[in-house]
Amino acid sequence: MNKAPVNRIIPFSNVDGPGCRTSIFFQGCSFSCLYCHNPETIHLCRHCGVCVSYCKAGALSLKGGKVEWNPDRCVLCDTCLKVCPHSASPRIRWITVDDVMQELTRTFPYIEGITVSGGDCTLYPDFLKALFAEVRKHGKTCLIDGNGAFDFSRDPDLLAVTDGVMLDVKATDPAWSLRLTGQDGTMVKQSLRFLLAAGKLTEVRTVIFPDRDTENEDTVRWTAQQIGSACPYKIIRYRPYGVSEKNQALIGDGETEAAYAERFAALARQLGASGAYVV
Repeated sequence: MNKAPVNRIIPFSNVDGPGCRTSIFFQGCSFSCLYCHNPETIHLCRHCGVCVSYCKAGALSLKGGKVEWNPDRCVLCDTCLKVCPHSASPRIRWITVDDVMQELTRTFPYIEGITVSGGDCTLYPDFLKALFAEVRKHGKTCLIDGNGAFDFSRDPDLLAVTDGVMLDVKATDPAWSLRLTGQDGTMVKQSLRFLLAAGKLTEVRTVIFPDRDTENEDTVRWTAQQIGSACPYKIIRYRPYGVSEKNQALIGDGETEAAYAERFAALARQLGASGAYVV
């Protein structure tokens, strides 16, 4: 039976695409971004058991060499996430499309559609195809919030049932991208061009880091020239919340100032990306 690891489902969200949506976060990611705000979604649990003794609610146990999570006892204190040495979470569910649909039926009357994210939801393309096919039967839209690592050109069936993709362009310089994400960014550029040509690009986002003039400008300049006015371009101020002190030291100190981010939004608009704005 086709199952996928789901970290959490947010029934109602107005920040994960247009309208009110249900957001589904999958576990696992092909990137290891230094500034990830959800680092516990990067890897699958290795069942090392480190988190078990820290769980004061008794929601975690080690049985047969595997960590088991009891959601009924969990108080969502996030201690297990903080102590995990592997950027993982024991609080995931391996669930079927039918399981997801049972939860969605309660929200369908109030939402425009679903957005799948992560981690990297495109690690599970067969699951997404089956899920999207069911969701679309109810007249709801299906969006992918992705990192660009998936080659959509090789899976036309997934593209056919996807209403749009929200894409992160984290860095366009290969060296900076490799340092920032663990990947050189080549596939991200290819994905953007392909999705743009296919009319499936819903939104593009770039995080602006403090005191990184060259890197920020290179990324914004390339991205703006590619997308033009085809879709909104979200210029995101870097905020260190949830980022480890070690990684903060590698990126830069403090939060990106609004005026500094606006410089790059203005550049994007100047280059034709009329939908560029700062958040």
